[in-house]
Amino acid sequence: QVQLVESGGVSVQAGGSLRLSCQVFGYAYSDYSMAWFRQAPGKEREGVAGIISGGVTRYADSVKGRFTISKDNAKNTLYLQMNSLKPEDTAMYYCALTYRWYLLLGNEDEYNYWGQGTQVTVSS
Repeated sequence: QVQLVESGGVSVQAGGSLRLSCQVFGYAYSDYSMAWFRQAPGKEREGVAGIISGGVTRYADSVKGRFTISKDNAKNTLYLQMNSLKPEDTAMYYCALTYRWYLLLGNEDEYNYWGQGTQVTVSS
């Protein structure tokens, strides 16, 4: 059974930094794509950053230059380093995994597995 377990969400002040983690359990294949999504209250879930094998990444314009997605294959763990946080970054953050190893930050319905979410709150 595949499980994605996120951690690292906390409350921080604007300008601060956080690192989110997402550990993958039970996925037997070596090629897959992963991404971070977020959902703020009253808003639709949106893609934040994606990564595919080989380390190619893609970011939403709203986080480009501030967030960095990375993956440690030995630890089966996905990360999201978030710097220069803004109040508008406040949201529940979710990691997602898809069999489509070539998919770089696709639509949410293209992802097969999701974590439970971790809350990030940025105060001004």
